Amino acid sequence: MSTFDNPFDVAQKPAKRCGCSCGQHSTQGEHDAAATRAKAEAEFVATAGEEQRARRVVEAGVMRALFPNPVQRRAFLKAVGATTAAAALAQVFPVMTAADALAAGGTPEKKDLKVGFIPITCATPIIMAHPMGFYGKQGLNVEVVKTAGWAVIRDKTLNKEYDAAHMLSPMPLAISLGLGSTAVPFTVPAIENVNGQAITLAMKHKDNRDPKNWKGMKFAIPFDYSMHNYLLRYYLAEHGLDPDKDVQLRSVPPPEMVANLRADNIDGFLAPDNICQRAVFDGVGFNHILSKEIWDGHPCCAFAASKAFVTEAPNAYGALLRAIIEAAAFASKADNRKQIADAIAPANYLNAPVTVLEQVLTGTYADGLGNVKKDPNRVTFDPFPWESFAVWMLTQMKRWGQLKGDVDYQGIAKEVFLQTDAVRLMKEAGLTPPEASTKTFAVMGKTFDPAKPEDYLASFAIKRSS
Repeated sequence: MSTFDNPFDVAQKPAKRCGCSCGQHSTQGEHDAAATRAKAEAEFVATAGEEQRARRVVEAGVMRALFPNPVQRRAFLKAVGATTAAAALAQVFPVMTAADALAAGGTPEKKDLKVGFIPITCATPIIMAHPMGFYGKQGLNVEVVKTAGWAVIRDKTLNKEYDAAHMLSPMPLAISLGLGSTAVPFTVPAIENVNGQAITLAMKHKDNRDPKNWKGMKFAIPFDYSMHNYLLRYYLAEHGLDPDKDVQLRSVPPPEMVANLRADNIDGFLAPDNICQRAVFDGVGFNHILSKEIWDGHPCCAFAASKAFVTEAPNAYGALLRAIIEAAAFASKADNRKQIADAIAPANYLNAPVTVLEQVLTGTYADGLGNVKKDPNRVTFDPFPWESFAVWMLTQMKRWGQLKGDVDYQGIAKEVFLQTDAVRLMKEAGLTPPEASTKTFAVMGKTFDPAKPEDYLASFAIKRSS
């Protein structure tokens, strides 16, 4: 039988292997008809998209495997119809999974990979891709390694102990610019989560909700080069407090923040939502404000890899990124959130009560002050790495003295935030990427235009840069 014979064709008669020029058909007429079908199928293969071709090949192979006898196959198809038959096959055989594997591209240069992560819900797509099989679907054996802190994540990735990592989205910018480490070109091909943080205060401050009264308080942030740092500084400065003079900011690994709050070492923190919700769960803190109330739609963490890994192992990188974007697509659907909470709760991942994770991921949560709130967008998952996100981060790095001198905002953003791969793989995962690479947005009511970063920077009364 020709590779292009359509096993879903009810009209195709079983071959008697005689009476035609090739010896495989009962008459020359059947031979000619089969040749016509083969030509049509070949034209489809030549013009169809990669996914369509892969699915057609897989479906045909499955049909032939289940019904090797042509007579039985024709009887089955006549009874249920080709469309119903294809749907039925998909229920007993992972047609799309096999088709995706067929269409995935080149074989990964290395299949055994290590990806570091910090145990926070910001890393959800990277973590869940392990227990839920997204890495395995791409032919990868990925070890996701729980890591103590952000400096350790950075150093192990720079030392190539990790092939890629969960990072705070400003970190690859800082690493590429040599801020806090040796300058090494890094990339952000995908954002991990949007929103997903909060300012949490110790219970003793439940009647102290006006930031203007927070002088002298001590706050924890996860890392200097973090959205947590920049958003907390922004929030304090908009309320008239200088974050370097009026309060104390301390870098504390997220898993240690609740213990520090309980021990009264800090008054509060701006941290990932599972840390904030754990403080509520343990009765030691309350959620003062969600980070989305500062900037709705802000990025938080990212999937990051060195440019060396991207260029030296492009197929492995592509497979890894494909798995993470597909995980993000799965996580973007509200109906999947409880399943994800169960998957990432165990000790080797987040080591957190499922109840805490469900409150974060579903957006129905206790605020610690006796209220139950609902916000389905408390955390969302959109992998598109907007260049304007990077430009905003660079303005804040310069605002607070981390970055000095002239800055090529757009050039750096394009080098580090890789959109081309994200667009292609988002489409494959059923997501709709934006057509533009930049956008304007508002942070606490102030509009940010990525085309005018220096004007934006000059507009702030409280800053370190001149």
